[in-house]
Amino acid sequence: MNPRMLILAGIISLLTGACATQEKDSELKIDFEKYQLDNGLDVILHRDVSDPIVAVAIQYHVGSNREVPGRTGFAHLFEHMMFQQSENVGQDQFFKLIQGAGGTLNGGTNKDGTIYFEVVPKNALEMVLWAESDRMGYLRNTVTESAFANQQNVVQNEKRQSYDNRPYGHTSYVIDKNLFPEGHPYSWQVIGEMEDLFNATVEDVKEFHAEYYVPNNATMTIAGDFDPQEVKALVEKYFGEIPAGEKVDDPEPLPVILAETKKLYHEDNFARTPELTMVWPTVEQYHPDAYALDFLGQLLGRGKKAPFYRVLVKEKKLTARARVYNNASELAGKFNISVNAYPGFSLAEAEEAVFEAFALFEKEGITANDLERIKAGLETDFYNGMSSVLGKSFQLARYNEYAGDPGFVTEDLRRIREVTVADIMRVYEQYIQGKPYVATSFVPRGKPELAAEGSVDAGVVEEDVLQATEVDQSQFAGEEVIAKTETSFDRSSAPAIGPDPEITLPEIWTGELDNGIRIWGITHDELPIVRYTLEIDGSHLLEDPDRAGTASLMAQLMNEGTANRTPEELEEAIDLLGASIRISARDEAIVVSVNTLSRNFEKTVELVEEMLMEPRWDSAEFLLAKEQVINSFPRNKANPGYMATRTLDRLMYGENHVLSIPLSGTEETVPGITIEDLKDFYHKNLSPSLARFHIVGDIDRGRVETALASLEEKWEKKDVAFPEIEVPENPDRAKIYFVDFPGAKQSVIQIGNIAIPRTHPDFYPATVANFKLGGSFNGIVNLILREEKGYTYGARTGFTGGSYAGTFSASSSVRTTATLESVQIFKEEMERYREGIAQEDIEFTRDALLKSNARAFETQSSLLDMLSTVSQYGLPHDYIKQEEEFVRGLTAEKHRELVNRYIDPSKMYFVIAGDAKTQVPELKKLGLGDPVMVSL
Repeated sequence: MNPRMLILAGIISLLTGACATQEKDSELKIDFEKYQLDNGLDVILHRDVSDPIVAVAIQYHVGSNREVPGRTGFAHLFEHMMFQQSENVGQDQFFKLIQGAGGTLNGGTNKDGTIYFEVVPKNALEMVLWAESDRMGYLRNTVTESAFANQQNVVQNEKRQSYDNRPYGHTSYVIDKNLFPEGHPYSWQVIGEMEDLFNATVEDVKEFHAEYYVPNNATMTIAGDFDPQEVKALVEKYFGEIPAGEKVDDPEPLPVILAETKKLYHEDNFARTPELTMVWPTVEQYHPDAYALDFLGQLLGRGKKAPFYRVLVKEKKLTARARVYNNASELAGKFNISVNAYPGFSLAEAEEAVFEAFALFEKEGITANDLERIKAGLETDFYNGMSSVLGKSFQLARYNEYAGDPGFVTEDLRRIREVTVADIMRVYEQYIQGKPYVATSFVPRGKPELAAEGSVDAGVVEEDVLQATEVDQSQFAGEEVIAKTETSFDRSSAPAIGPDPEITLPEIWTGELDNGIRIWGITHDELPIVRYTLEIDGSHLLEDPDRAGTASLMAQLMNEGTANRTPEELEEAIDLLGASIRISARDEAIVVSVNTLSRNFEKTVELVEEMLMEPRWDSAEFLLAKEQVINSFPRNKANPGYMATRTLDRLMYGENHVLSIPLSGTEETVPGITIEDLKDFYHKNLSPSLARFHIVGDIDRGRVETALASLEEKWEKKDVAFPEIEVPENPDRAKIYFVDFPGAKQSVIQIGNIAIPRTHPDFYPATVANFKLGGSFNGIVNLILREEKGYTYGARTGFTGGSYAGTFSASSSVRTTATLESVQIFKEEMERYREGIAQEDIEFTRDALLKSNARAFETQSSLLDMLSTVSQYGLPHDYIKQEEEFVRGLTAEKHRELVNRYIDPSKMYFVIAGDAKTQVPELKKLGLGDPVMVSL
């Protein structure tokens, strides 16, 4: 569903084909107040006292579309600079202040805008306003040479991680460069050109900031539990004196028309299978035709009735799925088709199949039922989109900044509902049918013959790993003086944070059915929606290792129809309820996940019962699902991150251990799995005595138990034998392993060993002990590798655990030439961490973890996760209070004891996936012996 379909404001009555008669809960009143400061800053307030938290979002109307050739990437680069420091918020203190108050924060940049946000306990709102106003009005003087050089390197490594060092990473670059004419604001990428990032100067970005990061080019939304009059006074105090900038005009739409089709190919160093992308130019967001184009994409590509599924997936078995969607932005739009072909197919065949799917669409057309099936999900998506104060903040700000009215949702939803079959056919004929397009063929290196016919070399220039661009930070080692701007009051200290809000744990009700299904529920009636899961213990743990992947395939096939419904009929029944129902496999459980309107709860339970009790076991769907898994293996092997993780798992658990084998199986196990294996696994291992039902939403216990009565009667319990899960010992000494990706622009680092399961009493204490090492942005390893060195986009450490086993791991993706030093930093910082940390860091850990619980119970998803944790690991309902008591009593001595018990780099596996030719000789200097080459 297009994001603009999810926005909120005003008084809305939603009418969809799934609910011709409206109940009272289908009307929702969302009150907001909009006003403007004298400096032009738009302020939108939405009061919601459901939880003691507040979200602040500031949407600047500046994205990469404000840049010019030769100065690309500035908007995104400045997003990074805004987190560094400002005149009154010290270096790297922004994250520390917000996290120390129990909050979360981040930012993001796209082609059209940049947004920053925080969600904090309500007592920290004034501090957030102080900090946000400081970087809006008093940041420019702090853009020093050293700080800027650091973030230049960080962003360059983000580009390597997100684009250069992964399969098909350059696709959007090639598409946009050829779809939009030279100089068009969408003809370059948000991340920017590596050369532009390297050559940017402090004065360049200060000039950019002065022009666009001004109050009159921004919207601030505040949503949550606050007193409106008090907040207005604070907004005026902190933002009112920031001077307006020069008038910033909103960009005008710049749609494009292609004169001819362009086809280009690129030999991708990381691709193992070919991928075709086809793009047609369309219209900008909120254009009347954009709505019909959104529906067109869904009708062509979503679901089993879609022409692209029927032709490319089911008939030709050419791909696992075809992605078809419209993407409308502020200046122009793109209609996208993406097909990742299986081995053995060329992209000429894929392109031909695309046009066969178009021909099928033209022949069969659209039925009214097809349209209503898609519209039916609108109401559920709408409520999901407003389930958090942060979501409300985003949506209000976006509508205000790009549509000129936070209440535009009323008009937007009207336009969506009024889309007709004729509208969809008209836009297809106007923008797609027989029209020129841009097509890219990304093929494995050395196989240009797989490209679509008529393709020419795209001319992508790959970075030389040994000549990687890097700004020399050492040249700016001296202290740089930062001038202070004169203000009407003293801004030098953060305002005091008030008393912590009282946290009330949600009331959990429980029950048990006669067949053994145990139930945990929370009534959460803010919105007329319900989320629930049915988790059946076993799954991957019960598999024969020689048939690994059986549980995952079985779960997939249980979505593909029932004894009385074809796959298409089941999908349609779910869609017409505006619901989502999905059965999936996890390592320790088969999970049924459902999201529905409260009024449709019983109908979804009936469908879940049918799917559980009467699987169709469709042989054709089984072969499709199995083929999809088999063809995912080459793509996984092309992913350095996946291969590093897979290697570490095998080293920690041992080659044949069930937890070292991927849930989806392997190239050795999946080909031999039969549909009879799935049936046998189903009959032996799915028992209600192993089932845990969790539900959160606008519903009570009585209604839940009544709805489950039929499943209670029909589903008979059985004995299921669980194998003993042995946990191996850690190595006597650290060892290093290497997975070769020739020419890799980054090295993926994965370090770890066996730790403790989630059921161990020390699991949460160990997680707390790790927090300052690498459990957050302000973790030691991230501050060094990213903020000090600029080697990476991020570095983390942490514990993960299940019912039987757990691990500790440290990970990052770093610039290739910084591999050795980065691994050394991980090793040395873990060793140093064992010596203890400062009392200041203990207090930061305590504050960040205790205060963050104010945010822990806001959404249905978070509450559902809490119920799952309680049921799976046998925790008391108030386990969070027990965890809080541990954190309150945390001392430096207790912290050091936990770290020394569970974090020991001398007994860890060190795995690096990267360019062996240049990095293996370097890593011999680490002192862990010669790296062992790994081939999976």
